[in-house]
Amino acid sequence: MTLKRWWGDAEPLAGKPSGAILAVGPSEWLAASNDAAAAGGQLVGLWVTPYPGSTPAAIVRAALLVDGGLLVLELPLSSTAQRYRGLQDIFPAASRMQRAAADLTGVRSDGADQRPWLRHTAWAPDAAPLTGILPTREAIPAVDSYEFVRVEGEGVHEIPVGPVHAGIIEPGHFRFSIVGEKVLRLEERLGYVHKGIERRFTELPILEGHRLAARVSGDSAVAYSWAYCQALEGLARTVVPPRAVWLRALCLELERIQNHLGDLGALGNDAGFAFGLSQFSRIKEELTRTIAAALGQRYLFDAIVPGGIAVDLSDEAAHSLAVRLGRTASLVRELRTIYDDHAGVRDRFSGAGIVSTDLARRLGLTGLAARASGIGIDLRVDSPWPPYHVITPKLCMRRDGDVAARVNVRFDEVDESCRFARALLSDLPAGPLRERVDVATAARPGVGLIEGWRGPVLIALETREAGRIHRCHAHDPSWQNWPVLEHAVIGNIVPDFPLINKSFNLTYSGHDL
Repeated sequence: MTLKRWWGDAEPLAGKPSGAILAVGPSEWLAASNDAAAAGGQLVGLWVTPYPGSTPAAIVRAALLVDGGLLVLELPLSSTAQRYRGLQDIFPAASRMQRAAADLTGVRSDGADQRPWLRHTAWAPDAAPLTGILPTREAIPAVDSYEFVRVEGEGVHEIPVGPVHAGIIEPGHFRFSIVGEKVLRLEERLGYVHKGIERRFTELPILEGHRLAARVSGDSAVAYSWAYCQALEGLARTVVPPRAVWLRALCLELERIQNHLGDLGALGNDAGFAFGLSQFSRIKEELTRTIAAALGQRYLFDAIVPGGIAVDLSDEAAHSLAVRLGRTASLVRELRTIYDDHAGVRDRFSGAGIVSTDLARRLGLTGLAARASGIGIDLRVDSPWPPYHVITPKLCMRRDGDVAARVNVRFDEVDESCRFARALLSDLPAGPLRERVDVATAARPGVGLIEGWRGPVLIALETREAGRIHRCHAHDPSWQNWPVLEHAVIGNIVPDFPLINKSFNLTYSGHDL
């Protein structure tokens, strides 16, 4: 079968205008995935939904991005004990997604790596939080035994880093195998906090889930809350007013600019250039104060709500924000020249943490990091949703795949997002801010997919009882990109790891479901 054949059999997907959903059997599950990969498609997410006491007992779903469209495959299972064919040989990033699904639901793939990913010692091996089988304290092991992959050889030794780090970042463990200062292998372990995000969703009314979605990973609050509302509005067939859509896009671009400004300063600091940190921190703070004055929050956790947006923008606030964005773009261009002219910064950035285009494609690198490795994918450009179909941003891309390339993509995107946001402000349509959302009951998920600052953010939302969430799966692009970081540091020296790590700036929180 060709990929066109799969699309032809699929049903339209609620929430994503160019999406479709297709029920498949075990052989079709692999065939459709292989065809998608052969066509240059990417795995966006993989998750399992259990249905206790029902038939099927569970459904495994994989979301595939192909030619700007989203194809969601559904593989029904007769029992949660039934194993399904893993996709790790087709899409390497699937391995950790499958391990996480097994921890949460008890449904396992046939993948070679069966180590727990989210569970640690938070619950016993036979517990499955999303099926209602909850742990008793007596069944939880006192010691968490996790088998890291060992590198053998003369002169090889290990450096364990974390999970507790200096400062306020969340926990994550990094196990370096090195000779001298040269990194031979890095293995990560994440998921230490056990927030219970996906189970908590099932305890919320569906019209309140956007607030939790915004807090899955706080640096992407707008992307997650918009993806959640997009999925919900698709299920309810709600048409969001144009002014609300324009303001949502403004919030998303402001979030992108804020994160890039913070990263550019931190990257300068990691390269020994503290001046960069102080200047970018100042510029970010000035922008953030203007955002707070215009939209009521420094970081826009509660701006996007079902059916629209929670806050309007006065003409005076819009003008003030446009002036600040113009000033921000000008200052960042000046600092870019300083970064480019600084020999020490150039030396640290250039050639560090290289991810070639071929490796990026094979491992499924996505978002900003992929664009720095020559993969020109940006949903705002390739699969635009309103208002990106009217005002289209420019694709920002580099090909060298090193820290310098990831820094340059950030510089390019700050400049472009400032231009794009000012264009939105100059053309804000009049009208209402919010449309009423009539909650629907749907056995199949509605899906929201938003290009956040880090990459594609996905929400799959399902309700089996009007007003209640049966399943909400939140997926961050860091799931694809954390394993690539392990490859990016190979051959580099240990002191360059913080710089390489920051050039990706992946989320711990978005992994901790």
